[in-house]
Amino acid sequence: MKVYLILVLFSVFYVTFKTYTEVDSQNDHTNDPTLTNVESYTKATSSEPTRLNEEEDGVDDISENAHQRSTILRLRRRPMNHGNEPKTLALNLATRDLVRIQTLHRKVTEKKESVSIQQQNSLSNAFTASLESTKDDFSGSIMATLKSGASVGTGEYFIDMFVGTPPKHVWLILDTGSDLSWIQCDPCYDCFEQNGPLYNPKNSSSYRNISCYDPLCQLVSSPDPLQPCKVENQTCPYFYEYADGSNTTGDFALEKFTVNFTWPNGKEKCKPAVDVMFGCGHWNKGFFHGASGLLGLGRGPVSFFSQLQSIYGHSFSYCLTDLFSNSSTSSKLVFGEDKELLNNHNMNFTSFLAGEETPDDTFYYLQIKSIMVGGERLDIPEQSWHWLSEGAASGGTIIDSGSTLTFFPDPVYGIIKEAFEKNIKLQQIAADDFIMAPCYNVSGALQVELPDFGIHFEDGAVWNFPAENYFYQYELDEVICLAILESPHHSHFTIIGNLLQQNFHILYDMKRSRLGYSPRRCAEV
Repeated sequence: MKVYLILVLFSVFYVTFKTYTEVDSQNDHTNDPTLTNVESYTKATSSEPTRLNEEEDGVDDISENAHQRSTILRLRRRPMNHGNEPKTLALNLATRDLVRIQTLHRKVTEKKESVSIQQQNSLSNAFTASLESTKDDFSGSIMATLKSGASVGTGEYFIDMFVGTPPKHVWLILDTGSDLSWIQCDPCYDCFEQNGPLYNPKNSSSYRNISCYDPLCQLVSSPDPLQPCKVENQTCPYFYEYADGSNTTGDFALEKFTVNFTWPNGKEKCKPAVDVMFGCGHWNKGFFHGASGLLGLGRGPVSFFSQLQSIYGHSFSYCLTDLFSNSSTSSKLVFGEDKELLNNHNMNFTSFLAGEETPDDTFYYLQIKSIMVGGERLDIPEQSWHWLSEGAASGGTIIDSGSTLTFFPDPVYGIIKEAFEKNIKLQQIAADDFIMAPCYNVSGALQVELPDFGIHFEDGAVWNFPAENYFYQYELDEVICLAILESPHHSHFTIIGNLLQQNFHILYDMKRSRLGYSPRRCAEV
């Protein structure tokens, strides 16, 4: 599935970077070791790059002639109990990331032959109106917990849910880069290994197949070759493929999904939603790391979020902890409008692109204007940030919870890489030795000086990141590398992965068509 993801490489030996400030050590939180103090995160989203001993936490305009700025980071080692050689892991996992980009590119460039986006939305809207009856006492926002996939060797996050009647517990991978939610079903003719028994639809009184004659069947892609619909009760077959070549095939159906939420008053309560469209997978292959399936939170009409907006509201958010945080900490997924989050003075917003501005209705597209490295606005051609409508449509910038690393296309990646190389005064290691670049020897160092990194959006929003979100260390070799890769040459995608998003509260506000981001100690949410 979705990128086996480079952060597994951290599970060999992982280093957590901490922003160096002169704040007293009593501000250090034991359950979130990635930062020294709250101010360092506040500065991460300020348009002014991080400075030592800076007091301001507001948002200022950054001038075109901003001088070089850097952040001093303290290196702190945290070994993990895995014996794989880090260079080999890096090579294997980076390769999976690149395959993912290729599949995303193919998904966008292929023309949809089954049904138009407008028809899909019309079908979905008519169906989701039937879910209003489950809304009952919902108001405000409700929160579910997410678990890191680091312990099973992946950079993804998992949510636990209950499916069917009586409810069966399943672990699903959280994915904002795809729409269809699905689980492995018994009988399973070709399946990957999962934790726990398979879900059997015959044992659930709330399961209902969707007929191949039902208009809802047009919302999913069919297997190839397509089997003709011969009888009225014939099930609707589906086929869904992911970025790394993983795929699922089975029956498109309806079922009751129940999420164990924490409500604003702190009480836990299971919230059911009946007749949710999902895939009951009988042929599934790929790297899903023990999960039962996947929860799709994309923009398309069959995604879990799109189907249940009438129940949970028109927004959701998540706050992702460091993948290798203490196992007692958890990331959070919030459905509904969080007024406290919206009123947070550190919350910044940038608009989503929509309609004719984007080539695909699944992804959450953003419009970048420029990149800052070390306080300097990089000279990047403006056309690098726009998707190409001529010929095979491609490109644009998407934010994705299922990708770990961040990718930039040529020539953007080369310009960013060169800027880091110019600003880092450390011994650089030959690129042949590591799959990432640039990489630096930090043997014996307790702290290193690294340039700031930030994204400026077309609408004026600025997103600056703490260095632990864009650098990592091969501890065995005492080497740090830039956790950014170049997109495949035939693709113009820019992808903001979940490593760059960690310890920010990320809001998907579809009512106002915007992305919000605010620095946060996610372990404390």
